[in-house]
Amino acid sequence: MSKRISDEVERDHGIISGEEMLPVVKHGHGHKVGREKKESVFAEFGYMFKEMFFADDPLRSYKDQPASRRVLLGIEALFPIVNWIRDYNLSKFKGDLIAGLTIASLAIPQDLGYAKLAHLPPQNGLYSSFVPPLIYAFMGSSRDLAIGPVAVVSLLLGTLLEKEYDPTKQAEDYLRLAFTATFFAGITQAALGLLRLGFLIDFLSHAATVGFMAGAAITIMLQQLKGFLGIKNFTTKTDIVHVLHSAFSNAHHGWNWQTIVIASSFLAFLLVCKFIAKKNKKLFWVAAIAPLISVIISTLFVYLFHADKHGVAIVKTIKKGVNPSSVNKLFLSGPNLAKGAKIGVVAGLIGLTEAVAIGRAFAAAKDYAIDGNKEMVALGTMNIIGSLTSCYVATGSFSRTSVNFMAGCETTVSNIVMSLIVLLTLEVITPLFKYIPNAILASIIISAVSGLVDIQAMILIWKIDKFDFIACMGAFLGVVFDSVEIGLLIAVCISFAKILLQVTRPRTALLGNLPGTTIYRNVQQYPDATMLPGILIIRVDSSIYFSNSNYIRERLLRWLTDEDDKNKKQNQPRIQYLIIDLSPVIDIDTSGLNAFEDLYKSLQKRDVQVALANPGPAVIEKFHSSKFAEMIGQGRFFLTVADAVHAFASKVEEEPYYLAP
Repeated sequence: MSKRISDEVERDHGIISGEEMLPVVKHGHGHKVGREKKESVFAEFGYMFKEMFFADDPLRSYKDQPASRRVLLGIEALFPIVNWIRDYNLSKFKGDLIAGLTIASLAIPQDLGYAKLAHLPPQNGLYSSFVPPLIYAFMGSSRDLAIGPVAVVSLLLGTLLEKEYDPTKQAEDYLRLAFTATFFAGITQAALGLLRLGFLIDFLSHAATVGFMAGAAITIMLQQLKGFLGIKNFTTKTDIVHVLHSAFSNAHHGWNWQTIVIASSFLAFLLVCKFIAKKNKKLFWVAAIAPLISVIISTLFVYLFHADKHGVAIVKTIKKGVNPSSVNKLFLSGPNLAKGAKIGVVAGLIGLTEAVAIGRAFAAAKDYAIDGNKEMVALGTMNIIGSLTSCYVATGSFSRTSVNFMAGCETTVSNIVMSLIVLLTLEVITPLFKYIPNAILASIIISAVSGLVDIQAMILIWKIDKFDFIACMGAFLGVVFDSVEIGLLIAVCISFAKILLQVTRPRTALLGNLPGTTIYRNVQQYPDATMLPGILIIRVDSSIYFSNSNYIRERLLRWLTDEDDKNKKQNQPRIQYLIIDLSPVIDIDTSGLNAFEDLYKSLQKRDVQVALANPGPAVIEKFHSSKFAEMIGQGRFFLTVADAVHAFASKVEEEPYYLAP
């Protein structure tokens, strides 16, 4: 019967061969399934290479330009400041000046706290808000991104470095390894940008990032219990169990009530200021200047009342002066080179992910675009130079960028203003920081990172995608109950697992006809869609590769068996035609072609005819190249599902149910 029906279809609708167009059943139109002009292998690889690495066509502006103009464009590409500085005016400078002063007031106290989080001297935090922002101002493409140390990277760096050297007993080696890690973080970031491999950072999903950031924030806040409670002997572990045990085991003899009063009072003040700024956007400056006010008042309090004599721990010493050179402090040989490279790659990727995400978000708010690869080169260059000038890993800060945005920044000049204020601080004011209580730095850090715990985002992820929620919670729990690196590993693994699951187990959908139309849709999504007697229509919702080809073949046969069993119980005609909608299938490899050949042979044994609807250009070309088109018959390709149904509906035999073995 199958040969007879096949002959009828081919006779009624025509057969083509070679490079001709595939004829389609005339169903209200005379359109045919077309084949693209075949490109050479070099042309195909060239197209793939361009789309992977140069999808944004970065050389477009260089076309048809004289040599002098191309040189200028090249300089502008490397230093975007050359492009916009020509139109810079006093009005823009006013906005940048206000923004720069505002973020400097936020950055200085944060820098001191984040350096402590990384177990580094406080002046290194200030150094990292002087040199890197200057470099970024000339090379960065984001107008809003504010550069400096950030909490998550500081915690990550401190955790990884502490496993190699004790920051107290081996302070010099610890500091050298920090500079080496910063150097390799910059190398990693710049290399990704130059090689246009920025897409690699997208493998850490949004859900995993939300969970990782929230877990890191909780860990950071727990780490501040030492300074918040005035504990002298505190665990070096970062997981919640060890930290809480260490905190409460010191409750009777290790807590200092004066420290707790200072910390809790100013934390309440900082949180109230953040609440006010959140409720009234015009009062953003209240939250921005609150940390500096807290530092000034608490320092005066400690100095006037000699609180340091009553157990309140203070910063004590901040080295005065501009960044000293650290070129000779890098580990460029021996085992420490590999250690620094490993830590630097991890810290660089996390910093890069955070900075690019923040930059894109604020660029979208102002309706301009940033070049991700240029951003990576800029971030990498500033960290390489930073590692040579006593800085540790700097990146885009969300809190500072938000303030920068709200303060009305116009260009990266706001980073230059902030950098100059930090320089002034290093040269003049640092001796006055001697009496800053550690408690106030703990309060500032807790206030700063509290916003990273995004409960609303987690709830939304749960509502949208349960698998994404698992990724989010996996990363969160990994950081909180083990360590930052384990949480990061879990986040990456779950993100990859989701990709593998979607690739290896793609969706297939059973299609039915929407009454009164020639449209065929998923019967689960559209309950009114009706299936046709004797015809089974299935859509494959993925490209077909070696990783999923066998699954797709088995799933199609299982659909067929299930529907046949259902028809048998309902005394309906057996399935005689299988129409596969290939609209979503953009490509197929040799494994997929073999799977289709095996599917065709299995269907022949069941006396079921197959038709393929709307194959894409790459798919139809490979069907012909592999001779699969000749195997099933040239008349089995249709432009739409409706055309295929029209061809076979009248040929369905109302015979008693029969399924060939």
